[in-house]
Amino acid sequence: MIDSHCHLNLPPLCDDIPHVLATAKQNGLKRLMVPGITPESWSTLRYYQNTYSDILPIDIAIGLHPYFLLQNEQSLSESLALLEKTIDSNVRAIGETGLDGHISVCMKMQKQSLHAHLNLAEAQGLPVILHHRKSHHLLLEALKSSVFSGSGVIHAFSGSIDVAERYIDKGFYLGIGGTITYERAKKTRDTVAHLIRYYSDRILLETDAPDMPMSGRQGKTNMPRFITDVIDAMTALSDIEPSELINITTTNYNRLFNI
Repeated sequence: MIDSHCHLNLPPLCDDIPHVLATAKQNGLKRLMVPGITPESWSTLRYYQNTYSDILPIDIAIGLHPYFLLQNEQSLSESLALLEKTIDSNVRAIGETGLDGHISVCMKMQKQSLHAHLNLAEAQGLPVILHHRKSHHLLLEALKSSVFSGSGVIHAFSGSIDVAERYIDKGFYLGIGGTITYERAKKTRDTVAHLIRYYSDRILLETDAPDMPMSGRQGKTNMPRFITDVIDAMTALSDIEPSELINITTTNYNRLFNI
């Protein structure tokens, strides 16, 4: 199994990374992607990659999460210039970027940042990791108007079959996480069942640890080792064996991030 979205640098995960990685490995995790969210996080991710990849391989992405755009000491233009300078061969993707309709950061600034990330990803030939919240229509519009012709992943996808297929038509993969472990999330569960049946080559596993706890673990820190909860939920929504789902999603991850 591969966790395609884990914020290893956030507390409490960062308090004992060797333990977090070792227990995840014991539970079957083979690799994980850690997306950057602020300029300050990028050097930390590089340190983790250099220090802890002997426990479990760590891939990194670098980007500016829309939630933190106003919290950076640098201006957006300075942060974006630094982003471009920071890219090297160890960076597997650009992100986490995206659009969030539930935060106070103005949408104009969010769109400016997103388009800069997409332009950079296009120039570097890298995939993008995209965040969404109450913004599918805006994100799809932004992708349509962008020069970006590459691929990427819609992180923590929740939405209808129609929305999912529109992203897939644009060459994107969909990150499937803890939402589907909740029976009340019927729309997303129905969509994921459809994806497993018809678009299994476009789905990835993720935890978004330490956030988005799985069903039955509410109030507790989400951990990368809980990725098995997502596999269990996907198995219940399909007639595919867990081992095959693991093989499929691993192949998809390696294809997208050029592993």
